Amino acid sequence: MCNKPPGLYEDLEQANLVVLVGSNLAWCHPVLYRRLADAKAARPDLRVVVIDPRRTASCDIADLHLPIRPGSDAALWNAVLAAIDTRGLAAWRDRVAGYDDAVAAARASDPGLCEVDLSAFIDMWCGSERVVTVYSQGINQSDTGTDKVNAILNCHLATGRIGRPGMGPFSVTGQPNAMGGREVGGLANMLACHLALDNVAHRSAVQGFWNSPRIASRPGLKAVDLFDAVEAGRIRALWVICTNPTVSMPEADRVARAIEACDFVVASDVVETGTTRRADVVLPAAPWGERSGHVTNSERRISAQRAFLPPLGQARPDWQIIAGVAQRMGFAGFDWADADAVFAEHKALSAIAGRLGSDFDISALEGDAPALWPQTTERQGGRFFGDGVFHTPDGRGRLVAVSPRLPVAGMRLNTGRVRDQWHTMTRSGRVPRLSAQCGEPFVELHPDDARRLGLTAAGLASLRNNHGHAVMRVVISDRTRPGHPFAPIHWTDANSPAGRIGSLIPACVDPVSGQPALKQAALEIRPFAADWYGFAVADRPFRPDCAYWASAPIPGGMRAELAGTGTVSDWLGRARRLFDLPDAEPILLDDPASGTHRVALMRDGRLSAALFVARSPLRLARDSVAAMIGTTAPAILTGAAPADRPDPGPTICACLNVGRATIERAIRDQRLSNTAQITACLGAGGNCGACLPDLRALLDTSRQPIST
Repeated sequence: MCNKPPGLYEDLEQANLVVLVGSNLAWCHPVLYRRLADAKAARPDLRVVVIDPRRTASCDIADLHLPIRPGSDAALWNAVLAAIDTRGLAAWRDRVAGYDDAVAAARASDPGLCEVDLSAFIDMWCGSERVVTVYSQGINQSDTGTDKVNAILNCHLATGRIGRPGMGPFSVTGQPNAMGGREVGGLANMLACHLALDNVAHRSAVQGFWNSPRIASRPGLKAVDLFDAVEAGRIRALWVICTNPTVSMPEADRVARAIEACDFVVASDVVETGTTRRADVVLPAAPWGERSGHVTNSERRISAQRAFLPPLGQARPDWQIIAGVAQRMGFAGFDWADADAVFAEHKALSAIAGRLGSDFDISALEGDAPALWPQTTERQGGRFFGDGVFHTPDGRGRLVAVSPRLPVAGMRLNTGRVRDQWHTMTRSGRVPRLSAQCGEPFVELHPDDARRLGLTAAGLASLRNNHGHAVMRVVISDRTRPGHPFAPIHWTDANSPAGRIGSLIPACVDPVSGQPALKQAALEIRPFAADWYGFAVADRPFRPDCAYWASAPIPGGMRAELAGTGTVSDWLGRARRLFDLPDAEPILLDDPASGTHRVALMRDGRLSAALFVARSPLRLARDSVAAMIGTTAPAILTGAAPADRPDPGPTICACLNVGRATIERAIRDQRLSNTAQITACLGAGGNCGACLPDLRALLDTSRQPIST
């Protein structure tokens, strides 16, 4: 089912109910979210439910938010299946196998939800034939992810709500071209074109097509097992392509040590990462825009991608790098002329897969226009399974009995993304505008947890377990459940060595898929006792040396949040060393009694760097301070915005660089009452739309009463 999404994006607009589970669509798939929000605005009877332990931006358009316990998704869907059976809604009971066992297991589950919310959700799901269940990494990245997906599929299969307009389970992938990666066999347990590694006929067909002297007969190692083998010395040569496992893998510190100890490591990448820094050989890869090829999205739509720039320096497309290495190793068959020749071979193999019964047959695909697969002379695109016929020996679907394994009690971290960053920030983290909305790692806790643990807003927290340790800024919010704090995944040793989440995530995997449970970890949280807090900004890169720091780019330079322990007697000297400006002219503002120290360093009459230090978290107009770098304004040490340039506040709209304070002033002064008016006035929200939930939240909190 993962390899063959039965539905289409247009089903979001055709449904009467859309359920987002384990998916913050507003931030992670903003274009799809905007389609859904527009559909709901045009058709208010379209209902949206968000199932997430945390109240996310996607709740902005939700009719119901279910704040379930992390890991209890399968139990929730079992409750839906039990209700389906009780209410006599199993329309496809005769078209599926395993129904009775699945229902028996479902009745034995306890979702642990408020009965009122649970009943409301079950009534909505059972009462809406045209229902789409959208799930993403919150479901998949779990050591029980297979159970969760099966529990969702059980509900759609039992009711026949699959593969027809406006209904079906819909996996929206967490990575670009994840679907395309599966199509070409990019997993350890499958062959290209959705052919099965454990099927003798499939192996023989692929081996014959490539005229290979031999072919693997058993699966390779999945990601966690692979790095276990590297650590144990069973793998002595490693080639890492387009990923950064020193940050993205669970128990990331252990993975980094394993890579460092490996005999020979090659990394193909576009930019420097923690993995490339540990590699013996780095192969420069051409990025998007400098290479041609094809990609596939979550609804099976294949699109041609054409280069619009030549590769820089010695960079090459991945296919060309792999082909060049293979040729030098003496392998035949790697002599393609260009990316289109590679794709033509892929299409030819898909025709063989089609004759073997695979729906992945794109042998008739022509031209560059985006198209859904399959693409054959008999069929072009469409949905799957709407006729109740499945790819099983008896043509019936398969329900799976799911007995959920709930996580143990205790403080459990919930992880995810922030709106404007991507994975380990290797590229998005270089864009100043994308760092403006969230410039440092944080842990978000419920007020009850913060009080119990002695944590204060804007202070620092120490997170620790048996696998690692992290320090993060404290955010206190009722968006999270008590006992289930949230932290983002993006920061690395390049921009916040103490703020890395991967070092805390245990290497627990799903027993079927091998997918690591990247979304949660048991840990302890305590206040981090900093003796001083700082903010630094400069017209050059710099690397702080203190217990906690987190850097972010600014136009032409860099800024960083700092915190440290111990006493510093010479802050001017510390600033000179930090910024490598030994001869710069200083401007000082010192108050040792209060622990306040401010240093500006001038070169050629212009501000080159500044350091602000206090005994408690600093209150500064940070964006305004950063904007003064490179100017002649010595007023930087006030930490305030110039009188003629009001402080824009933290960025809300990254597309157009519109700050919170700017939006609040416009709402107040111009009496704006909806997001359309904000967009017309400031442009915010008019591009990708990812900030629209934030704009609505500002309207709720900042709108002034309008007299009539």
